[in-house]
Amino acid sequence: MQIWVDADACPGVIKEIIFRAAERRQIHTILVANQMMRTPPSKFIRAIQVPSGFDVADAHIVDQLSPGDLVVTADIPLASLVIGRGAHALNPRGEMYTTATIQERLSMRNFMEELRGAGVETGGPSAFSQADRQAFANQLDRFLAKIPTV
Repeated sequence: MQIWVDADACPGVIKEIIFRAAERRQIHTILVANQMMRTPPSKFIRAIQVPSGFDVADAHIVDQLSPGDLVVTADIPLASLVIGRGAHALNPRGEMYTTATIQERLSMRNFMEELRGAGVETGGPSAFSQADRQAFANQLDRFLAKIPTV
């Protein structure tokens, strides 16, 4: 099991939580972004820079992941692909996407995109909060607790 991070838009505080978990549990963790990412010195954590372009990082993650891996992403279409490949997807705000919830999330995302395309002001996501950070840390801990230690 590896952790993949859709790193371009992942908040720094979430990356720090992931780094600590990767070291503590000795889980290989790969950050994928179209810009260079700094990572702490670790044999468990590395960054991959992919070329710029629409969904290039997403495609790399989907191509490389294995069933059972965890992908940290706020990208709902990516989360859907990840789940379809038998892996797990966790939002940086602490929501674990599931086969039961991903279709609803995709439908809502597409609906909101249609509204924006029609000129309706929909607003953006709320500011990232301490509660979001705590929810992510708790959900990550619960997920990792189910994984046998190395």
